[in-house]
Amino acid sequence: MAPQAGAPRLVLLLSGKRKSGKDFVAEALRSRLGADVCAVLRLSGPLKEQYAREHGLDFERLLDASTYKEAYRRDMIRWGEEKRQADPGFFCRKVVEGISQPVWLVSDTRRVSDIQWFREAYGALTRTVRVVAPEQSRRQRGWVFTPGVDDAESECGLDDLEGFDWVVENHGDAGHLEEQLQSLVAFVRSRL
Repeated sequence: MAPQAGAPRLVLLLSGKRKSGKDFVAEALRSRLGADVCAVLRLSGPLKEQYAREHGLDFERLLDASTYKEAYRRDMIRWGEEKRQADPGFFCRKVVEGISQPVWLVSDTRRVSDIQWFREAYGALTRTVRVVAPEQSRRQRGWVFTPGVDDAESECGLDDLEGFDWVVENHGDAGHLEEQLQSLVAFVRSRL
C-alpha cells in the first residue's frame, strides 16, 4: 500500500538499458521542472544501501558508475532478486519514504513488478517512460555487454513490454532529445 503522507501528483517510471541515458533524462527533467517540484528516485538506492550494510561495503561507492560498483554488480543483482522474490514491493516502498515533491521520477524501473507496484499504489498518476538508445550510442557511453548482467531480468525484464506512455530516443541528437524533453515537461506541468 502507498504511504499517505506526501502523495504525488504524478509518478514517471523511467526504464531502459544500461547506458541508455535514464539518469541523464531524469536529471534533465528535474533541472527543467525544479528540485522543489520534482524528485528523482532510484530503486537501486535502497537496494545498494541494504546490500552495502549486509556485506560491509562502501554504500557511497556503490552509487557511482565505478569499477567498485561493477565488481559487485552480479552479486548485487542476485541478492536483489532474492529480496524481490520474498517481497516484490520492498525496494519500491523504501524509495518513496519521505518524498514531498509532487512529481516523482523513478529513474531505474527495471521489472514488471516495479510497474505493477506503482500502478497499484498510485493508479492513474503513474506513467511509463522508456529511454532508448542504439548499442553504438551506448558503447560510446562506456557500455560493454556483460554476461549475467546485460542478459539478466534487471536489464531485460521490460524488453517485451508494450504500451509505454512515452518513448524518449536518446541517440546523440541533442535537438531531437530537447524536443522530446520539452513535450514531456509540458505534459508534467499540465498535471500540476
